[in-house]
Amino acid sequence: MRHLIEGRKLGRVRRQRTALLRNLLTALILHERIVTTTAKAKTLKPKIERLMTTAKRGNLAAKQRLMKALYNDQVVVKKMLQVLAPRYKQRTGGYVRIIKKGYRAGDAAPVAIIEFV
Repeated sequence: MRHLIEGRKLGRVRRQRTALLRNLLTALILHERIVTTTAKAKTLKPKIERLMTTAKRGNLAAKQRLMKALYNDQVVVKKMLQVLAPRYKQRTGGYVRIIKKGYRAGDAAPVAIIEFV
């Protein structure tokens, strides 16, 4: 039993899982709405919430933490700091929502939409 073990393995080893989540974070920030499996969306939600809280600080340390978490991608970090952070300045949490969409045709995996509120 996996009592008190945080996170999902998503059928991948640690490096693949980290890369997958970074790519999902980048796509979500750029497009502000993505369609993925429900398990991936639920895994992604706390990570994007934490990054958004960091981005709201807006100082150099926050920028450096975002650069470390998001593959050192200037475009994504710039959008996070200049577009998304001011939008949610007054909000204390709950920046994204997960909407269940149904099942994928190929393998019947449960699919969800994760988007910024």
